[in-house]
Amino acid sequence: MDNPKEVKRRIRERIWKLLEEKGVAAFPRPVYGRIPNFVGAERAAERLFETPEWRKARIVKVNPDAPQRLVRLRALQEAKLLIMATPRMREGFLLLDPRLIPPRYYAEASTIRGAFRWGRRLTLDELARLKIDLIVTGSVAVDREGNRVGKGEGYAELEYAVLREIGAVTPETPVATTVHDLQIVDSIPREPYDLTVDIIATPTRLHRVEPKPPKPQGILWNRLPDEKLREIPLLRELKEKLRR
Repeated sequence: MDNPKEVKRRIRERIWKLLEEKGVAAFPRPVYGRIPNFVGAERAAERLFETPEWRKARIVKVNPDAPQRLVRLRALQEAKLLIMATPRMREGFLLLDPRLIPPRYYAEASTIRGAFRWGRRLTLDELARLKIDLIVTGSVAVDREGNRVGKGEGYAELEYAVLREIGAVTPETPVATTVHDLQIVDSIPREPYDLTVDIIATPTRLHRVEPKPPKPQGILWNRLPDEKLREIPLLRELKEKLRR
């Protein structure tokens, strides 16, 4: 039986190559090594915006990658509180409150650089008090059972695990992704810490995963590489907090 990590690596490489070859990869390019931006990201986002999960959500957590920039922008335009992890989680999570940002700067605030300017870093206690209604994550590939692969560094999983540990999300909190149709594959192996998705929005359709796939319960500390603890102060703080 193939090693799941090797299978996921091959899927990533195939999807990155396919998007470039089919001419649907979008800036920033090349998409290798990234959550890939794609032609039609706007239409995929619009399909997400039509869902009741999006319409009802007051607090949304969205990844910082390029294909989800319009999701971050719409959240601000619709007066939702926006939570965004900083790249590689080095500086934890940012909160962007549209009431504190002049509307003419919403587009800037939806970028990574702008989020640092207009958002503020959240402490773990502040984050725990914010009950997130919807998570939007980026993906390199997904399958119709809700399994996904990111770019292979595990940050989406770590972000979710932190939020579960502190109670900011529950197993019922919906997780959505926006991808190109070419990013949907037949099967992706699932490991215990892998983040799964409930809603897949593409430029041509909206797919709901039924039954909803299980979600990770929190951080698997025995599988967490030491380098991640060294690189991410928030993880060290959380580990110390859980020891008390």
